[in-house]
Amino acid sequence: MTPIQRLSTILDILRKECPWDRAQTLESIRYLTIEEVYELSDAIINLSDSDPSTSESLKKELGDILMHVLFYSKISEDRQLFSFDDVCNAVSDKLVQRHPHIALPLRDGTMRPPTTATHPGWEQVKMKEGRKSVLEGVPSQLPSLVKSVRLQEKAEGIGFPSKTTTVSNDPMTEAGDRLFNLVKELRSQGINPDEALTRANNRFMQAVQQWEQGKR
Repeated sequence: MTPIQRLSTILDILRKECPWDRAQTLESIRYLTIEEVYELSDAIINLSDSDPSTSESLKKELGDILMHVLFYSKISEDRQLFSFDDVCNAVSDKLVQRHPHIALPLRDGTMRPPTTATHPGWEQVKMKEGRKSVLEGVPSQLPSLVKSVRLQEKAEGIGFPSKTTTVSNDPMTEAGDRLFNLVKELRSQGINPDEALTRANNRFMQAVQQWEQGKR
């Protein structure tokens, strides 16, 4: 069997014979998936070509995410909602629709020829999918720093200036605008603000831990 078939078979067996796996629902594993996404983020931040163990960590975390996607699909299939194949087809259909300038295979295996010479723009393509605003694709629960980056990227995608110019005597409002504009400034320099702050946090943690060790 292929690797994905093996994983699928293992999950099928666990869903029948393991009490924990059998009891899980879409809602019960949601918070675990959030944790796995952050673990994947850590693995990417810590990836180093000179340290083979970091690529092993990345491979492991990617496997966990894949397992969660397949697990969700199996639970959904049990509820007669959709299957893993449906999930794969849905994302494939989206990729075909969002790349009208490239020949890509349809569900029946035939190649859809390019319908445009150049890409019309990401946000313009997404708006054709029925969205009323480019901001609809930004999850409401994203961490504030990541959300700020995504809001700016999407607004700029339709030509809206992302820098804020709020005039307020409220210190909180002013501080928020300064942070928002700092994100804009860093992005203009090719710096991912979230990644930069994550690395700074890691360096600070290491410094504190070294200081603690020196005090012992």
